[in-house]
Amino acid sequence: MYQFFVKEEQIGKDFITITGPDVNHMKNVLRMKPGEAVRISSDTGKSYQCSVLELTDTFIQLDILDSEIAGTELPNRIFLFQALPKGDRMEYIIQKAVELGVYEIIPVVMKYCVVKLDPKKAKAKVARWQAVAESAAKQSKRSRIPTVHPLMHFQEAAAYAMQCGCRLVPYENERGMQATAQALQTIQPGTSVSIMIGPEGGFSAEEIDALRNDMQIISLGKRILRTDTAAIAMMSLLMLHIEIEHSEAGYDTK
Repeated sequence: MYQFFVKEEQIGKDFITITGPDVNHMKNVLRMKPGEAVRISSDTGKSYQCSVLELTDTFIQLDILDSEIAGTELPNRIFLFQALPKGDRMEYIIQKAVELGVYEIIPVVMKYCVVKLDPKKAKAKVARWQAVAESAAKQSKRSRIPTVHPLMHFQEAAAYAMQCGCRLVPYENERGMQATAQALQTIQPGTSVSIMIGPEGGFSAEEIDALRNDMQIISLGKRILRTDTAAIAMMSLLMLHIEIEHSEAGYDTK
């Protein structure tokens, strides 16, 4: 079943109207026909099971069959603060983080980041990254599209992370997985979680010292992980813990 996202105003009492680029994609690329099933999620996180009713060149109308589909969102909002990596690794990180349930992704400029983007290139990159997030959200049947923020510098990102109840920093020089396990166990349903991932060159001494004051420095094992591996490993640990430990508590799907 294909997944699409709409604005709340596109949802009526019995029908949902698709407009914009998705019309061409559904009609001419996917060649959908009346009667085909479609999953629709709104920008508020509500999900619906629908059936294609009418296809035109400018809009597609869907019949709402069920508005009580179980949501696919985690009960915890995970904020991934990702230092800018080289090449196209950011797209890969975003794709996998969205599949694993991330809520927001914040690209961060740190001291040892190899990549340097001017404002014009940065704006274009963020637009591309948001498109990657939307595509991954459709593929993984998310109930909402995670937001990819404009680039933040380290100090701004550290301040933004303070909104989260649990703040984790995987660090290659930290030793001992027991602290990591204990940090995960403290996460309750509804607790927002920030993850601060360093660049290929690692955190600078000044950056890690600044983070120690308000965040939990943890280990991801004895091996040195690449920045993209660290992000995915951390997201996987969180997703697994939250799904197993808190599934019986009931999900907030919005």
